[in-house]
Amino acid sequence: MSLAAAEKAKTTPDDMALADEQGVITWAQLDSILNRATNALLALDLKTDQRIGVFGHNSAETVLAYLAGLHAGISSIPINFHLTAEEVAYILTDAGAGVLFVGPETAEVGVEAAALAGVPLVVGWRTRQAGVTPWTDFIASGPDVEPPTAQPPRPYLHYTSGTTGRPKGAVTPPTMFPAADTVAGFFQALRDQVAVAAPGPGLAVGPLYHTGPLGSTRQLGGGKPLVTLRRFDPETVLATIQRHRISSVLMVPTHFQRLLALPAEVRAKYDVSSLMAVPHTGAACPQDVKRAMIEWFGPVLMEAYGGTESGTTNMISSEEWLLKPGSVGKTLPPFELVVVGETGEELPQGGVGQLYFRDITGRGIIYHNDAEKTAAAHLRPGVFTLGEVGYVDEDGYVFITDRVSDMIVSGGVNIYPAEAEQALIRHPDVTDVAVIGVPNETMGEEVKALIMVRDPAHPPSPEDLDAFARQHLAGFKCPRSYDVVADLGRNAMGKVNKRNLRRPYWPTDRTIGG
Repeated sequence: MSLAAAEKAKTTPDDMALADEQGVITWAQLDSILNRATNALLALDLKTDQRIGVFGHNSAETVLAYLAGLHAGISSIPINFHLTAEEVAYILTDAGAGVLFVGPETAEVGVEAAALAGVPLVVGWRTRQAGVTPWTDFIASGPDVEPPTAQPPRPYLHYTSGTTGRPKGAVTPPTMFPAADTVAGFFQALRDQVAVAAPGPGLAVGPLYHTGPLGSTRQLGGGKPLVTLRRFDPETVLATIQRHRISSVLMVPTHFQRLLALPAEVRAKYDVSSLMAVPHTGAACPQDVKRAMIEWFGPVLMEAYGGTESGTTNMISSEEWLLKPGSVGKTLPPFELVVVGETGEELPQGGVGQLYFRDITGRGIIYHNDAEKTAAAHLRPGVFTLGEVGYVDEDGYVFITDRVSDMIVSGGVNIYPAEAEQALIRHPDVTDVAVIGVPNETMGEEVKALIMVRDPAHPPSPEDLDAFARQHLAGFKCPRSYDVVADLGRNAMGKVNKRNLRRPYWPTDRTIGG
């Protein structure tokens, strides 16, 4: 079999393949587990359009669930482990899930969500939750023989919240999920990618439900060892890099800030010289933070810009960034940048306008079950926007100056105001609400709610509003502060100018990416 685990099991059977806080899995063990897990999945005889939901914190088992889906040719749904049962159930229903994998922290919510969505099987690890089939029992049901590899691979279906308040499914693009006719061909493509990547183990510190960290599981599928940590603790991360001689790790700017906040003597204790590639994404990185990280880690930082829907559209190395501070780099194939003015005209070099990307394959971006949202993201077929404003300089480097959308980016996590607005408007004392992003020194932005109330003399308390919001939303989506206002300034069409609402809270020279 041409799959990496089987090949490594023959050549280096006792070497580490996968590790978490619970222990180490060797290549020989990984090959056996994947054989069983893949065969157990195939035995479920899911329909072609059915998927598996993965709803767990970072762990070896979470990685194995994704890998088993890849080997079986079954699409996985990465699910944010902060979500409520109602939110998870919507995703499971919209995506057509036939089985849900859960961890000990998510088992209770997962069982409730599966019941709401009519998902018949919930498989979990290290949990005694009623209604959960133990992971060990599930993989034991599959024979330890090589599974078939002639079936076509199926990409992940990621869910990212939308401005309508409901998550939208984004089909993983070929830039992140190599095109192949068979599972065998897909894993060969992963092996080819790993062959030219930084040698040595990778480290996953961000949640695996995000597209960036999830890429590390595909690298494992291509033969690159992986260590995953349940949560980001800055000193633990440094100790892990030193212990395992980590060569690559994807981070977000908040991770950098937390690392830099460690006392100098703590940072000096750990050897990070094994690092060869530290891509970062998720949000704009403050320039002083990025310079400090380059000084510490060396010129190994690589900034990636793009979206779940598109994959990476732009990239910039440390050396380039030091010459072009604030840039997100040049546009990468198969994309070509198109800067569009307010009246729809294409702007020349230096002109500030909405950034569109022409996909020369003609694909563009695709939202699951939503042709309207897919069309709205395109200027014309194959030419799409990620909703931001900027310009390209004389050397082809792209700079982002603003966002068209109202999306809030807090610590690298995308938060969409409409979800909180729809929850808070249900409060009996609230008559109108607008949610905006305001500055946060550590997270970049935080969520604020501007509230109109029925009785201004007796408004609901912030504590009451927060408790109400948390009944309906995951905690990270809830506002961190609430201001009672007399008017939100809605126009005759009922729209709110959120740029005007944000203006009092932001410095006048605010930029994104600079």
